[in-house]
Amino acid sequence: MKKKFIIPIIVFFITTLIINACNTDNYTQGKLLYDKYCVNCHNENGENLAELIPPLANSDYLVKYPEKVACLIYYGYDGKMTVNGVTYNHQMPANENFNDIDIANVINYINNNFGNNNGYTSLKTVQDALNSCEVGSSGKIEK
Repeated sequence: MKKKFIIPIIVFFITTLIINACNTDNYTQGKLLYDKYCVNCHNENGENLAELIPPLANSDYLVKYPEKVACLIYYGYDGKMTVNGVTYNHQMPANENFNDIDIANVINYINNNFGNNNGYTSLKTVQDALNSCEVGSSGKIEK
């Protein structure tokens, strides 16, 4: 009698796990990280915050300097930055609790949302970029 109830319950749980694992949104993890760590400054739509925080939406910086993005996310930034013709000079905090996979997920979410169509950034590309970051005396990227 117990088997009649246990088997459907097991099938239900396995089906639920498979459905959740087959999420069709390729950028779910990146969005979750963005929403937790980035949205306060870069807003839900990736737009700039007044003249303080540069936009991620339709950002020419992401296209011109894709090799610097991983370093900016991990180490933060301190200095002037020009994005879409506007110069910003506000410090970006580091995200040193992110691992390489987290950084790749955030980059891929940003690169394929907010009007950006910058394609896929591989984990190896992120790792190579992080190994070549030029960190200033502040512990942040300064150029």
